[in-house]
Amino acid sequence: MSILQAKNLRKIYGQGENQVKALDGVNLEVEKGEFVAIVGTSGSGKSTLLHMLGGLDRPTSGEVIVDGKNTFALKDDELTIFRRRKIGFVFQAYNLVPVLNVYENIVLPMELDGEKIDTAYVDEILDTLMLSSKKEALPNQLSGGQQQRVAIARALATRPAIILADEPTGNLDSKTGQDVLSLLKVSAEKFTQTIVMITHNDEIAQLADRIVRIEDGKIVSEREGR
Repeated sequence: MSILQAKNLRKIYGQGENQVKALDGVNLEVEKGEFVAIVGTSGSGKSTLLHMLGGLDRPTSGEVIVDGKNTFALKDDELTIFRRRKIGFVFQAYNLVPVLNVYENIVLPMELDGEKIDTAYVDEILDTLMLSSKKEALPNQLSGGQQQRVAIARALATRPAIILADEPTGNLDSKTGQDVLSLLKVSAEKFTQTIVMITHNDEIAQLADRIVRIEDGKIVSEREGR
């Protein structure tokens, strides 16, 4: 079952001679529980695509359907709520709140949404990501790899339809990056989570079930990961 679909997605900046086609008719389907890596050089359109899939930016034309809902048919305030409930984000910069400890950072999106926190589920995520002993620690007391694992735990905790990861290992050395991605893959499989990740690192991309290559705003190839 497709949990995410992009249909003839276009994003065009400028006009006439200055026109830039950041996305030029992208079609993509992601199945529930699948781990997809989107790779491409700088300027290929992969970040633009991720922002469209996550409802962070609106396309010039085309549709994005997440969990059966056409996201761009929603008004801005409806889209904000939908995004918070259905899409988990993991960014390169971690985006943790410095004055909150690990546990508080993880449950923050649920508290903002007025949701009841499933503490047993959060504890299971902490255990899976090897963060149980760090529950009370502040972000500045953690290594880069640990901070990124907290960001992954926060994304998992809301049980989103999809997790979008934007160069999640970009600020980590290669060994730590591999470790974090391996834990992300284990977590995704354990909690039947769907992940779409963009990366310029082909070695990291190999951990995915499927690798999609984008160049000049178009998907040019797809192949299986390891």
